[in-house]
Amino acid sequence: MDKLNLDHHISQRFNQELEEARKNLMQMGGIVEQQVRDAIKSIVDGDSELAEKVIQADKRVNKMEVKIDEECANIIARRHPAASDLRFVLAVTKSVNDLERMGDEASKIARMALELSGNEGSGPTKGFIEMRHIGEQVAKMVMEALDSFARLESASALAVLKADKDVDLEYTTAIRTLITYMMEDGRTISRVMNIVWALRSLERIGDHSRNIAEHVIYLVEGEDMRHQKIEKIEDKIQG
Repeated sequence: MDKLNLDHHISQRFNQELEEARKNLMQMGGIVEQQVRDAIKSIVDGDSELAEKVIQADKRVNKMEVKIDEECANIIARRHPAASDLRFVLAVTKSVNDLERMGDEASKIARMALELSGNEGSGPTKGFIEMRHIGEQVAKMVMEALDSFARLESASALAVLKADKDVDLEYTTAIRTLITYMMEDGRTISRVMNIVWALRSLERIGDHSRNIAEHVIYLVEGEDMRHQKIEKIEDKIQG
């Protein structure tokens, strides 16, 4: 399989188009990463103003998705890319889709934050500790997935795949704990369910981060490793 090389074309304009696509992806990723961090902070801190900011940012993310998709479509139509160039364009379009869905999930968390701030339940809501802890892990996954794409590094992408397994385990444990708590005290159901849905959105953001990492591995290694065991992926990267 050919090695990835994005600046080898005779046409300097083609090189610039590919670099522009990557730059715009990184810009969109930065917005989404901040969305995720702000969404987590808004629900843990009860900050309704920050929650509104997260929801508003989603409009910009949606516009960027359309713009980058159009850029990639134009590259395919004009340049007819092959091999590593085609893998790159496909990886960008797929990653853009994952980023847009991350933004949607961040907005859902922000809406849960607004629900909680507008609901005068008694006492602190259970699940904030889990929300903060899993949130920190997921936000790191988003950052590292984007970093692996920026550096075109499959080893760091592999670390994101491993982190996703840890997040899935902690998510399952947290949900079980919260369900038990609601069964013990029915008065808490309404408020705790908001945390449950927010945690679900975090778990999905982790999944989309994993997807981006898989796109990077495909891009760099030249082989689609989705649905493969981590050990097999690791052998491929190290071999």
